[in-house]
Amino acid sequence: MQHWMVDREAIALPSWQEAIPNAILLRRDQLAAISSEEPGIFWCRLRHGEIVGAIFPRKALSAGQLLVVLADEPNELVVSEALASGASGCCNTHSAPEVLRQVALVVENGGLWIGQSLLRQLVGSTSRLLGMRLPARSSEDCLALLSERESQVARLVAGGASNKEIAAQLSITERTVKAHLSAVFEKLGLRDRLQLSLKINGMSI
Repeated sequence: MQHWMVDREAIALPSWQEAIPNAILLRRDQLAAISSEEPGIFWCRLRHGEIVGAIFPRKALSAGQLLVVLADEPNELVVSEALASGASGCCNTHSAPEVLRQVALVVENGGLWIGQSLLRQLVGSTSRLLGMRLPARSSEDCLALLSERESQVARLVAGGASNKEIAAQLSITERTVKAHLSAVFEKLGLRDRLQLSLKINGMSI
């Protein structure tokens, strides 16, 4: 899959070069030259004070093309804006090469990437907002498909807890938490923690 690194100037950070050495560097004004039929991932840098829609219009994405936002100052608002603009991922501009490679793997396989810290913030906010306005029965149907322990893990994930926090609260290992999560994803037909949170909290996905 082709990778394009997009910024104001066609200059890559060392971490980008190490993570994806074959990526093509583009200035933002060169985006129009990319064929709509060529599949790949656009890694677009979002600098301080910028908005996603201004650096990469949603209509620019074609079938088989994905967007990852590299944010200089990632936060909950930036993540929400990125996902609303059609991005498959959002991470820190200065993420380590191994993190960038993991992001690429996740989005190439149809998943969403926003990082554990930002995921907990976003999921926690979603849980609180929906908890104030949705009936308690909104998640019962999907939880009925899970075992008691899987249900406990799913609820904690939906509340924004990390695997380590879940393991401590349920007195199990992080490896066991991961095993339960894999079973939950398979039973509910979900890809990741964000989808699980939205499902449990009653939001359409």
